[in-house]
Parts: sequence; structure tokens; C-alpha cells
Amino acid sequence: MSTLADLINLDLSDSTNQIIAEYIWIGGSGVDMRSKARTLSGPVKDPSELPKWNYDGSSTGQAPGDDSEVILYPQAIFKDPFRRGNNILVMCEAYTPAGEPIPTNKRHAAAKIFSDPSVVAEETWYGIEQEYTLLQKDIKWPVGWPVGGFPGPQGPYYCGVGADKAFGRDIVDSHYKACLYAGINVSGTNGEVMPGQWEFQVGPTVGIAAADQVWVARYILERITELAGVVLSLDPKPIPGDWNGAGAHTNYSTKSMREDGGYEIIKKAIDKLGLRHKEHIAAYGEGNERRLTGKHETADINTFKWGVANRGASIRVGRDTEKDGKGYFEDRRPASNMDPYTVTSMIAESTILWKP
Repeated sequence: MSTLADLINLDLSDSTNQIIAEYIWIGGSGVDMRSKARTLSGPVKDPSELPKWNYDGSSTGQAPGDDSEVILYPQAIFKDPFRRGNNILVMCEAYTPAGEPIPTNKRHAAAKIFSDPSVVAEETWYGIEQEYTLLQKDIKWPVGWPVGGFPGPQGPYYCGVGADKAFGRDIVDSHYKACLYAGINVSGTNGEVMPGQWEFQVGPTVGIAAADQVWVARYILERITELAGVVLSLDPKPIPGDWNGAGAHTNYSTKSMREDGGYEIIKKAIDKLGLRHKEHIAAYGEGNERRLTGKHETADINTFKWGVANRGASIRVGRDTEKDGKGYFEDRRPASNMDPYTVTSMIAESTILWKP
């Protein structure tokens, strides 16, 4: 008699050429993720080979009940770490039946920016540091924290080791390996300053692919926490008080910045970001005002400043970049719940296309 685990791990290639494609899209809140699966006749290598599909947008807060159909356009393919074999995960855009992008489809506008010849020529690189918090399912309190109480003060938890300092490492390592299996360019992971909070990094990745990979990495993480009976939170300040918030620091460079003399290009780009500070803050995630207080390694939300090796700045430039006269910078303002399509494309637009 087969067990449930046997059936979940069943290798379809033993009996059929058919595969399962899990179509993924962003839900009505702009942060929640949805997915459903369909059978395909055989392996697929490119999104153009995939059929469009539809879903009930009235059940996701994305369409009225009397005109509920939303169309999914496949955009990026990843290997499925859950079903494995030739099965795939498919990141999709959502459109009305008339072919108009729905409001939560931020990828459509981002793709226009990333396809601009001036942006293409600059080969924009992104490295995104996605912070998140793991919560106990029934009480929505961080894992490792005593029920109704608090752990010891921050200090020993950042990159900490040990049962009294690192909570949820099995989830973190499972996610790390699953992302690498899927083809996501995860470059590292670490425990964060607040206990129960972790971070993974995606990149360096070029253009819109960086945002695709962050979204699918989030999806994989939420699937793993589902299996573990733990809740994933992307709230930028999950616990009020003297505890670090959660961000999505976005490292960025262009071809010009990476070449000799690039430091001057970096400083000009930072100046442009400063001029558009309010526009960027408005697009960098809900609830970010609870995180960007000027404390806990942040700059105040109403203040724009940059500095070398300064984690209390809006924009941080690394020592190596200053020394080498070229490199990249880090935008520390995005919240953990930011839309990576919006943030990556907005940085490219402000630094390359926008003219003050």
C-alpha cells in the first residue's frame, strides 16, 4: 500500500510524457500569491510554448463577479522543486479579456522600462536582499519567541548559531536549496537581527529577471512554510518597539557604473534618486513608515541621505566601490513587502531615463 509521501514523490516520467505546470500570479492585495496547476502534453522550454489560461478574478479581489475572468500570460519558467522531474513553475502576468493589464500587474509597466534601448544598453544588475519573519501559525507570534512574551534583547541573533538563537533554519535551508534547484540565482542567506527573522539574496541578475526570481522565490518560501505549518510574514515592522523591521534592500549597478570612472556616475544617479525621494517612498511598500524611523539601521522616511558604509542612510555605497572608483550602490529604503517589478524598474527609470 502506497503512503501519502510515496504518492507525492511519484515520478511521472516512468509512465507518461505529460508534465504539470503550476501557473503563479500576484493576487489582489499586490502581495499575496496565487497558483493553480494544469497538465501539459510534454516538457516545455520557453514561455512562448505555454497556453494562456484564466481564473476567477472575483475570488481574488481582481475583477467584479459579473465579469470575473482574468487571463494569465506565461512569462518565465522555473523547475518545480516540489514535483521535480520535468514539471515547472510558471510566473504569469494578469490581463483582462480585452488584453489590458489589471492594476496589480506591475510587470507590464516594468517590461516597458526594461525594454527601452537606453536601459538595455546599461545592462542593469540587481541584487535584492529579501527579509522576512516566520510566525507561529495559531498565534501569529515569531517562531522561537515565548507565547505572550519576548526573547532576550537583539544582539546574539544576527547570523547566530544555536537552538537559543536561530529559529527556523530547517525552513531557510530547504528554501535555499529549492530555489537553486528551480534555477533562481540565490546568492546567499542569513539570520537577521530580530530572532525569527531571516534574509535571502537574489542576484546579481539582469533587468526584469531579478523581479521574476524574487517573486518565485517568495512563492517557494510560502509553499515551504505551508508544509512546515509556519506563517510567512513580509510585514516591514512585524513587532513594534525596539526590534528591527524587515526590508528588501536593493543593490544596483549599470554598465557605466561598473566601468572605470563609474563612481561619478553612481553619485549622479544617487542625486537623481534624492530628487525623486517622495515618489520612490510612495512605491516602496505599505507600512514602510513604521520601519523607516531613523532607528534600527534605517534613515527617517522623510529624509534622504547617502553615505559610504552607512547603514543608517537611504543609499549606502560600499567601501570597495569608493576605493575602486566603480561598482554599485544599495537602496535601503524598500520594505520587505515591496513589489520587485515596481522597485527595480523605478530605480532604472530614475537613474537612466528620467531627466531632472
